[in-house]
Amino acid sequence: MDGRAGFEAVFLDPFGQAVQQRWADAALTVAFEDLDPVSAFPVPPGRRWGPGLWWSATTGAHVVAGSNAMRAQLTVLDRDPLVTGLAGRPVRLLWRDQRGQVRSWVPQLFARYTDGTALLADCPSHAEAGRERALQAGAVVAAACEEVGWRYRRLLPLESVLAGNLKWLAGYRHPRNHGRPGLMEAVLAAFAQPRPLIEGVAAVGNPVEVMPVLFHALWRGYLRAPLDVALHERVQVGPGARVPGRSAAVGGTPGQDHRGRGSKAPQRAGRSARRGSALAAA
Repeated sequence: MDGRAGFEAVFLDPFGQAVQQRWADAALTVAFEDLDPVSAFPVPPGRRWGPGLWWSATTGAHVVAGSNAMRAQLTVLDRDPLVTGLAGRPVRLLWRDQRGQVRSWVPQLFARYTDGTALLADCPSHAEAGRERALQAGAVVAAACEEVGWRYRRLLPLESVLAGNLKWLAGYRHPRNHGRPGLMEAVLAAFAQPRPLIEGVAAVGNPVEVMPVLFHALWRGYLRAPLDVALHERVQVGPGARVPGRSAAVGGTPGQDHRGRGSKAPQRAGRSARRGSALAAA
């Protein structure tokens, strides 16, 4: 990459118009988590699963997911208490290579964190997906993210048991599974000390009513169970790290040490964003 050219960002403003501006400016001012995909997810022929929508418990809105692998990673991020926003393909990065040719890449996934930093990620279906081109583009995007205190990652597929457990818990992510007044508190009290899942459920009441609340508590992190083994009635369940009603940001800026330096909260992109750039004519 030619460092003198720098990076540029292309995204759609709230009116659906393409905007191109300096990457450093866009990273500081644009709420990418609020934007539509800058381009549609491809639909490879012969695949059994194509683009769809993921309802995010974090935002209460839908996120476009381009593949089953991406949906699995959305499950992980949607459960992370430090994540405040999610979006699919909201930005295209542009740069010039060493020969002066314009290159571009659209990361599949965007996540905003409580400290104002963000993650750009790709979600390959296997480690070799995309081959050398994807790896080279990923290295450039990682450099662009480092410039603004963000991170880039290639999120490799989850282990099958973990993926299955998260998929199951995600089925109970909606707030309606919090249960009737007082039931969540009773469930948490039943697991104040680790015990087998079925014993705690039986201590609270009717499993038909209690189980959805238990799974919602596991999704939210109010309770904890090992997710690298299959969830079953004798699995040990105990107190989680989160407390209902308490913000993840209480007591400081969690995640600061591994997500990069903080930044000011971005403003929503609008028509006032600067159009045109050094790469526009290429």
